[in-house]
Amino acid sequence: MPQKITRLAIALSALAIATPVAATNVVASIKPVELLVKAVAGDSVEVSTLVPPGSSPHNYSMKPSQRRALEQADVIFWVGPDMETFLNRLLGGKEFAGRAVAFLESEGDESDHDEHHDEHDHHGHDHESEAHHHDHGDGEDPHIWVDPMLALDMAKDIRDALAELEGANPEQLNANLERFQTELLNKEQSIRASFAGLDNVSLFAYHDAFTRYAEHYGLTLEGVLTLNPELSPGARHIADVQAKLEAANHPCLLTEPQFNRQWWRSITEGLNVTFSTWDPLAIDIESTPSGYIEFQQSVADAVLKCLPEQAQ
Repeated sequence: MPQKITRLAIALSALAIATPVAATNVVASIKPVELLVKAVAGDSVEVSTLVPPGSSPHNYSMKPSQRRALEQADVIFWVGPDMETFLNRLLGGKEFAGRAVAFLESEGDESDHDEHHDEHDHHGHDHESEAHHHDHGDGEDPHIWVDPMLALDMAKDIRDALAELEGANPEQLNANLERFQTELLNKEQSIRASFAGLDNVSLFAYHDAFTRYAEHYGLTLEGVLTLNPELSPGARHIADVQAKLEAANHPCLLTEPQFNRQWWRSITEGLNVTFSTWDPLAIDIESTPSGYIEFQQSVADAVLKCLPEQAQ
């Protein structure tokens, strides 16, 4: 009997060492954030996501059950006030202070974000070697997760937050983050190489969610159909986009599954435009530690369908 107890103790000890975060309740606002949590924490952590398939974080209405899930969460990850506006009032209150981690602060919160990192410095994290090279508080485009290097910054923030939870294993979290960084950089180089033949293709996007991805990979984005997906664009803007589409070389419109397809088909009627669909919310990507890497590739695959030889 003592030998059995000893073996059980050893097994439980090994399990604790292999588990980055023990019995943690994590809530993510959107699927891409969930994928980044999985990359850092692994499959041992269950993550619930607020915005369901087919919905947009720009105008989502939360259910009472999701409100209760937030109350029970150990940590909540969301992009920030300029993205998931439905969470602003709730997560900005005292009830969730210390449990809600925003990756993109509003301009008025920048000092708080700096204090957040100062606290981590005192906990022994080497932020000098992991300095953020992007300004998360520029107030411009909140779709930061589509840029792989900004996503890496988000993953580092996730690591920091999870490492402070009770029962956390910082060494395993660091190992997971290091592996994710290596895989992400390799994928980024592969994707960049695959875009070599896109020089003669004119890319257009439904709204500005694609902008940061295009900028990171050096793609030329000729136009955006709507500046705000919650509002119908004005006649002048539509006429301007139609003129650009008509004058473009191999125009390709990157659409999104969260929004009405008939709207953009009506304004491109009669024009020789290639359509390809990408999903900034990664709905069809399986929630695994490699999910974010697969998300990056899925966007690349959608862009590559714009090549003339791929167009249908």
